[in-house]
Amino acid sequence: MSLVVENFLAVKAEVEAAAAAAGRDPGEVKLLVVSKTIPLPVIEELYACGVREFGENRISELAGKAAAMPGDVVWHFIGPVQSNKVRKIVQCADVIHSVDTVEKLERFDRIAGEEGKHPEILLEVNVSGEASKGGVAPAELPVLAAAAAGCAHLRCRGLMTMAPPAAEHDELMRIFSALRRLRDEVAAAGSRDWPVLSMGMSRDFPEAIDCGATIVRIGSRIFAGVPR
Repeated sequence: MSLVVENFLAVKAEVEAAAAAAGRDPGEVKLLVVSKTIPLPVIEELYACGVREFGENRISELAGKAAAMPGDVVWHFIGPVQSNKVRKIVQCADVIHSVDTVEKLERFDRIAGEEGKHPEILLEVNVSGEASKGGVAPAELPVLAAAAAGCAHLRCRGLMTMAPPAAEHDELMRIFSALRRLRDEVAAAGSRDWPVLSMGMSRDFPEAIDCGATIVRIGSRIFAGVPR
């Protein structure tokens, strides 16, 4: 068994254990492998052991990998959205995690219609308030959610956030709990089906799972020590 497969299985076991510790069904939490900067042969090793969902934050890299990998891979775009890259993102990504303005929603919706696509989207919320982070402010989420509901070619499925890299346990719990509350409140107000909470990465996924994460985005733990 290769190192990357060993790492993946170890992280998968930790994710399942964190779900069980939170009183949740481990099947409720998806482990999204963040494969940015990882060479194709390494990704193919994970594919061979059954991994079918990968996350990328640069569309040029995603496009190349999507063209080379089998068609049953589900590609998640998790990086910041540039307006001139929207068409390529729609062409290559099945799930888009980082939509945070009405203008981007409208552009994605129009281009998805032109491309005959219906990608899933998540609305990115800047819960922590960091100036360096993308995402809509929590107070502005209802407006963005209403705009998403009016998009004919996009399927809004929930919310995404990122916690500060140095955040400790209590702050992480506050941020991730706040995203879940926002999801519940805005979904209920609009009678929306929003089952997805994309939150938690390599260092903070246990807290995210405890607060209701349904997708955890993990890369560095899986690819630790793997030659690139």
